[in-house]
Amino acid sequence: MAFIDKFSLEGKIALVTGASYGIGFAIASAYAEAGATIVFNDINQELVDKGLAAYEEKGIKAHGYVCDVTDEAQVQELIKKIEAEVGVIDILVNNAGIIKRIPMIEMSAEDFRKVIDVDLNAPFIMSKAVIPGMIKKGHGKIINICSMMSELGRETVSAYAAAKGGLKMLTRNICSEYGEANIQCNGIGPGYIATPQTAPLREKQADGSRHPFDQFIISKTPAARWGTPEDLQGPAVFLASDASDFVNGHVLYVDGGILAYIGKQP
Repeated sequence: MAFIDKFSLEGKIALVTGASYGIGFAIASAYAEAGATIVFNDINQELVDKGLAAYEEKGIKAHGYVCDVTDEAQVQELIKKIEAEVGVIDILVNNAGIIKRIPMIEMSAEDFRKVIDVDLNAPFIMSKAVIPGMIKKGHGKIINICSMMSELGRETVSAYAAAKGGLKMLTRNICSEYGEANIQCNGIGPGYIATPQTAPLREKQADGSRHPFDQFIISKTPAARWGTPEDLQGPAVFLASDASDFVNGHVLYVDGGILAYIGKQP
C-alpha cells in the first residue's frame, strides 16, 4: 500500500450523526471525497431532507434517516436498517449535540439532564449499537466530537462542560475496552468555529469595531482567527483512516492554539 493510500476511506461506510448541516456536514463531505459511503441522521424529516439536498448539490449520494439519538430503541432499529440497506458501519462520528447557555443556579435539572442526554448519553447509545458490528468486521473507528469545554469551564455552560468532559472520558474508556478488537475511539475538540450559528457573534458593530465576543476569541487564539468547518476535515479524515490505527483514546484539539495559550498581557 502506498503511504498516501492509508488516508483513503474507499469502501468504508461512515455514519455521522446530526450531519444535515454545520460541522457534521463538513466532516461527512470530506469523508465522501476520501471515498466513503455517507450515512447520516437527524431528529426530523425536514432536517434529513435539507441534508439530502445539500449533499446532492455537492454531488454526494448520502443516505439519510430520521432518528432520535437519545432513544436507544430507535438507535438499535436505525443500525439494523443501515446494515440491511447500506452495510455494516466502519466509521461512527458522534456529532449531534446541543448547548443551553444558562447560569448554573438558574438552570433547571430538566435542562441539565437534556444536555447530558444529547451530548453524552447519545454517544454512549450510538457507540454501543455499532461496536458489535465493528467487532465482527475486525475493525472500526469511533470519533466523538468533544469540545474545549472537555478541558475548560466557562460561565453559563455547566451542563455542556459536564457532558463534554464526560465524553472525553467515554472516549478513553471505549479505547480501553475495545482497543484489542482493533477499534480506535478518539475525539476531536473544535475551537471556536465560524458557522451560521455563530455569525451574530462576529458581526461588526455600528462603529465598525468587532463584536466584544469576537474580540475576546481573537485575543485568545494564537492563530488570530475563528476556525472554519473545513479546518476540521483533515483531522476527521485522519482519525477515520488506516493512518491512525495506533492512535487511540486521544482528543485532537483543533482550536488554533487556544488551549496552549495564556493570553496577552492587558
